[in-house]
This record gives sequence, C-alpha cells and structure tokens, in this order.
Amino acid sequence: MGPDDGPGAAVAWRKVLWERQPYPDNYVDQRFLEELRRNEGLRQYRYWAVVREAGLVGQQLSCVAIFITLWLYMEQGLLSPGTLLLISLASSLLGYGLYQALASQAEPVLQPRTCWADLQSVTIFLSFIFGFSPVLKTLTESVSTDTVYAMSAVMLLAHLVSFPYTHTSPPGSLSLNAALFASVCLASRLPGALHTFTMLSCALMVFALWPCLLRRVKNGAPHHFAAVCVGVCAAGVGGLASRWPGGAVILALALATVILLCPWLLVQLQRHKDNIHGPWDEAEISEDLSHFLQ
Repeated sequence: MGPDDGPGAAVAWRKVLWERQPYPDNYVDQRFLEELRRNEGLRQYRYWAVVREAGLVGQQLSCVAIFITLWLYMEQGLLSPGTLLLISLASSLLGYGLYQALASQAEPVLQPRTCWADLQSVTIFLSFIFGFSPVLKTLTESVSTDTVYAMSAVMLLAHLVSFPYTHTSPPGSLSLNAALFASVCLASRLPGALHTFTMLSCALMVFALWPCLLRRVKNGAPHHFAAVCVGVCAAGVGGLASRWPGGAVILALALATVILLCPWLLVQLQRHKDNIHGPWDEAEISEDLSHFLQ
C-alpha cells in the first residue's frame, strides 16, 4: 500500500505505536525499504584458508586410520608389543620436546618442577593401565567379535563427530572417552595383556597427546601446520593401504571430499547467500544503552 492510498493521506504516517493514526495496522510508506540491508556482516572465505582449516578434520580422520593400522599389525602378529612400545616412547619424548620448544612467549616457561609433575602424571596413567591390562584383556570375552567391532566403529565415529576441532587442546571429554572406549574394545581382541597395554598406551598418545601438540604447532608454527596435516594424512592412507587397500581408497576419497571438495562448495555457495535485515527484525539493545541496564 502506497502513501497516497491511505485514508488519511494528508496526515504524515509515523512508525510509532503510542498514538492513533488514520492508517491500517499493516500500512507502510515508501521509506520502509530504505532501511533494507543485505548480507550485513557477511564473512568472505578464501579457498586455501578454508582448506587449511579443513586439514584439521582430515588429519583427525587419518589419526583414527593410523590407530586402526597399528591394531591390524598387532592383531595379525606383524608387530610385536615391545617394538611398538619403544616407538611410542621415542615419539612421546620427541613430541614433548617439540611441545616445549613451541611454547609461545605469552606462556610461562615450564620449570623443572612442572616437568616432574608431567612425568608423575604419565607414570600414574601408565601404571594404572598396566595394572588393569589383564582385566581389560578379558573384559569382552563374553561378547561376540562382531559386536565388539560394531561398538568400536560407532565409538570411533562418535569421537570424530564430537571432536572439538576449533579448540583441540585439550580434547573434549566426550570425544576422548569415545576413542578410549573403542580402544579398550579393540585391545581386548589382541593375544595378550602386554598387547592390550601397548594398544591403550598408543591410544592415549594418538587421541589425547597428539591433539595438544597439533594445537601448539598451529599456534606456534602456523607455516608448518599444513605440512604436518599432509604428513599425517599420507601416513594414514599409506598405513591402511599396507593392510587394507579398500579402506585406504575409502579414506583417500573421504580426505579429498573433506579437505578439497567441501571448502570449494562453501566458497561457491557464498555467492548465493542473501540475508536481508531491516525494520522487521527484532529490536536489539545498543551498546551505548547496555551499561544503563547492568
């Protein structure tokens, strides 16, 4: 309805509610659309920047693939628990040293007392796992193997879905617990208690310690973050290819979709985004008046 169609066209219409006006309730004039705003605050994404962020999702998929690869080698007797323990210990020491080296200037330098506290925590966790390994080994004896594999798959999927990709340090409790539950299920199908202890130790390193180190790399050495993600993805695909070629193909397709295709779709769909804002939006308290209401 235009300004000349109102019953009281000689009276200027005002957008107020506290006085009666000779206009219908749904009346607006030509100034109504002057306040129309499109795509206010729209964030423009750059393809390679989105690919870099999507690399975090891809490397987490690869971490799960690496863990499954280690389990396959252990389950098939191609990797002894002693060898894997030595590799895990060396990797943990190297990662801890790198974690300390990448400490930002805003964070205090760790004192020997703090390093000693970290050593105590690791000792307690490993002692606890080693002591309960015989119990964990027989935990799922009464459960069928197919059920154990199904539970492990569901828990690993829950780990990937609930993983806090925006804040990877420390890992989310739900994500970490789901990964550890899947690790216990898979480790219980290994030949001995030492195999179970080794597998659970690797699970802690992959699902609990690695995300903290990756976060430090992303903040302290952002130029190397992409190379680290590529290396982890290559290790995941290569590891699966050595024992499960079909799984490696599926993982490669999933990585290509998540890292390359999905960011491209996001950037392309940004062109078609059309959000409108205007006087019909809900009223918001301005920052100038908010302090009066506190």
